[in-house]
Amino acid sequence: MTDTRSGTLQQIFSRRMLICIFTGFTSGLPLYFLINLVPAWLRSEHIDLKTIGLFALIGLPFTWKFVWSPLMDAVRLPFLGRRRGWMLVTQIGLLASLAAYALLNPHQHMAVIMALSVVVAFFSASQDIVLDAFRREILPDSELGLGNAIHVNAYRIAALVPGSLSLILADLMPWQNVFVITALFMIPGLLMTLFLAQEPDLPPKAPRTLQQTIVEPFHEFFTRKGVQQALLVLAFIFFYKLGDSMATALATPFYLDMGYSKTDIGLIAKNAGLWPAVIFGIIGGIWMLKLGINKALWLFGLVQWVTILGFVWLASYQHFEVIGMSERVILAVVIGAEAVGVGLGTAAFVAYMARETNPAFTATQLALFTSLSAVPRTFINATTGYLIEWLGYVDFFWLCFFLAAPGMLLLFKVAPWNGDKVDSKTAA
Repeated sequence: MTDTRSGTLQQIFSRRMLICIFTGFTSGLPLYFLINLVPAWLRSEHIDLKTIGLFALIGLPFTWKFVWSPLMDAVRLPFLGRRRGWMLVTQIGLLASLAAYALLNPHQHMAVIMALSVVVAFFSASQDIVLDAFRREILPDSELGLGNAIHVNAYRIAALVPGSLSLILADLMPWQNVFVITALFMIPGLLMTLFLAQEPDLPPKAPRTLQQTIVEPFHEFFTRKGVQQALLVLAFIFFYKLGDSMATALATPFYLDMGYSKTDIGLIAKNAGLWPAVIFGIIGGIWMLKLGINKALWLFGLVQWVTILGFVWLASYQHFEVIGMSERVILAVVIGAEAVGVGLGTAAFVAYMARETNPAFTATQLALFTSLSAVPRTFINATTGYLIEWLGYVDFFWLCFFLAAPGMLLLFKVAPWNGDKVDSKTAA
């Protein structure tokens, strides 16, 4: 028992897990900037919900990143190495583009804001390609669950900056200052790239030419899984987070429409969502060492599914004319429960996608999987503003709940309860 505890602690506090903290934070910051801070900025400037909802389309790079991921697999930049060189380029691009929002006004530069948001999404998606590949290459298979749980929770901690700190600052100072301060939080990722990360060894079967990098990852995946099973895996990746993704697409405007202030959202909603996610995410990562990824997908996915109903409950109040302690408690309970479910479900989901890759084609295959998982967030979430205006918030959140069911049902085919050992052999 003592040896087991010692081994678990060594895994948790290893250099690899420290790197996972940095990869999660620097990966999450730009995405939460786009989905939390920009919508709050636009809504506070009285931009309509339809326009804000359409901003989900700026996430197109996240759904198409598999197109240029082979280039990042095949081309080695002349500095820092195959992975770290691309990490540095994308992080510098993000630092500059996030700060550029300080120069814009929603009523005068909406087209420019949308174009800049696409640029941020492109750099963010490109950074995700290389960070996902880097993380997969430094983690042994036995640590995929724990490493990805830590990554996901650091990813969610990053939401504290654009989703909490920046919103609080927006009540105290001009938006221009807020954007510059938020952009500076990309610096920890830069420091990790320059000083902490070590370039992973090139896998022996890694492709050496651009043609091999483009063709072989897709051929290998469909050959290894078989066409039917491969398509089921891709369908599962699409559906597993669909309901949750839709439910939280316009969360910040929803809280504002319920009567909460930006400070309420910054202090209550974001923090109540963060700490349960961090605590249960780490617990979930440790559980996955014992449960295996398949069982975690079932158990954690069920929690993720049920907690969508919290939004139905909150929306049923329609609007709070006066916000008191009880209304803040209701918000904290709903967001905290949702965070537990999403934190657990995402940790298992990301570990599953990493397990399904072949280490020789890490960047391209992971980019394919994560691109597909981003489709709901990009295309379907773009319709959420219209759906809310048509259905109202209560019926909209019921719709999100029912749309989460197909992903759970597909677990029978892609991750059977006792199928971890078989899947691990298949993915090896």
